[in-house]
Amino acid sequence: MIRDITLGQYYQADSPIHKMDPRVKLIGTICYIISLFLFRSLSAYAVATVFLFAVIHISKVPFRFITKGMKSIVILMTITVAFNLFLTPGDILVQFWRLKITRQGVEASGYMILRLTYLIIGSSLMTLTTTPNNLTDGMEKLLKPLSVVKVPVHEVAMMMSIALRFIPILLEETDKIMKAQMARGADFESGNLIQKARNLVPLLVPLFISAFRRANDLAMAMEARCYRGGEGRTKMKPLMYHRRDYCAYGTLFLYLAAIIAAGKWGPF
Repeated sequence: MIRDITLGQYYQADSPIHKMDPRVKLIGTICYIISLFLFRSLSAYAVATVFLFAVIHISKVPFRFITKGMKSIVILMTITVAFNLFLTPGDILVQFWRLKITRQGVEASGYMILRLTYLIIGSSLMTLTTTPNNLTDGMEKLLKPLSVVKVPVHEVAMMMSIALRFIPILLEETDKIMKAQMARGADFESGNLIQKARNLVPLLVPLFISAFRRANDLAMAMEARCYRGGEGRTKMKPLMYHRRDYCAYGTLFLYLAAIIAAGKWGPF
């Protein structure tokens, strides 16, 4: 399951999505995620589904590679569905002791599953098609207006990019530690959910040591290269909008118009 997490990884491919300006992908991802929580109608989610699958097809990233990251949020989905299913008041469908399943709870659970699924896939698609360097440059450009109020934009973008980049590195390190401990007789598979959680406790100490060691190595490497922050720094490849980026903005505008229309006048 550790290797199934795809958030923070980059998938090399020759597609129009990979070649787009990172600012377009960041804005598009944010708008897409916001649109998922604006409406609760099947027609609006039909528009969101068509848009998402169209982007996945254009990106040339295998659908199985994207969806395998969903295995890591099964527990989160289960907890969210349970809370919405049993704690939403409304018309009672099934009642067992003090637990009540209502029609409104079933609807809320269904919409929440769709939202979480599309949110994870959309976010993963952005990181899979954008290198960490481009992601840092895109964040820095978008956050540039905040520098007026003395916000260290470059440092914030750098920290976010490093955090995303460290996700697959730490997951790979966790997988190595688990395999090493399993070779010495550790058992991470048997038992119930609580026992499995307890079995993962011995992983924390070596994982934290490895994380601090990698962070120290990164800091030393940046210091050896005379890194002193973003002030006065230039770009080897400055970000510039091209025709495909303006077309992408136009497509995003059409998507937002379509989902607003579907959510406002949709039959469901």
